[in-house]
Amino acid sequence: MTTFRVTQRTIVDRSLSGIQLGLGRLSQVQEQLSTGRQINRGSDSPTGTSSAMRLRDSLSSVEQFSRNAQDGMGRLKVVDDMMTDVTETVISARGLALQGANSGSMSPASREALAVEVDQLREAMLDQANATYLSRPVFGGTVSGEKAYDATGTFLGDGGEMSRRVGEGTRVRVDVDGRTVFGDGATSVFSELEALSTALRAGDDAGVQTAIAALDTRQKTVSDAHAKVGATYKRIEQAQTNLVDAELNLKSELAEVENVDLPKATMELSMAEFGYKTALAASARVMQPSLMEFLR
Repeated sequence: MTTFRVTQRTIVDRSLSGIQLGLGRLSQVQEQLSTGRQINRGSDSPTGTSSAMRLRDSLSSVEQFSRNAQDGMGRLKVVDDMMTDVTETVISARGLALQGANSGSMSPASREALAVEVDQLREAMLDQANATYLSRPVFGGTVSGEKAYDATGTFLGDGGEMSRRVGEGTRVRVDVDGRTVFGDGATSVFSELEALSTALRAGDDAGVQTAIAALDTRQKTVSDAHAKVGATYKRIEQAQTNLVDAELNLKSELAEVENVDLPKATMELSMAEFGYKTALAASARVMQPSLMEFLR
């Protein structure tokens, strides 16, 4: 039968080792409770750390997509509001044209009054065409200037597209080329309103009828562009809703990986404290003075 010699030093070393293990566990649980996290450094859980890094990367992308969507919705909201105003302006101009369609029954002063109103509508239309979002014209493409149209109705934009990435592989245009709404130069709504004003002042019934036809076409053009803006806004709004849900899910998953389970950690702290105290008590009984202590 094989026997092993157990020295006092062996007993002391094992006792100290057990105390250190208990103290280490107690310190770890206390740290988790104080920080609220079960992973405070990579060595705590290599697998959990890898999962947390992956989740944080996904969360960062989702948050960026969400910011892009919010910016796109803000820009399209300005476009939508301006398109509503443009429609109302075109309708108002058409109403004035209808009033002046029979110039024979109107005095020059009445025709002049209608023309002045049309001029004012043209100025309002220019303001609408030059609407900005964050100091950039929403109808000017990617132009760096502050206006999409000059006073003559000439397009100053560059025709570039402003788009926002709202998902993996999903990029949405968040502006409107002003030329598709207002036209450009001689073919613009500004020229049409100017022609209407001239015809009203001159008592030119044929010119007024031509202006009415042009405004009817313009109203349909604006309406079609407005419908596209609304559809795009709805698309980004839905994407934003999906991104909010994805962000909540990712944060929940990240919390499960990183955050500590308080009831479980509290119980583990109590067990670690009990284990540590027990180890101390046992060691105190085992590590009694040896024979050498009495031979000194």
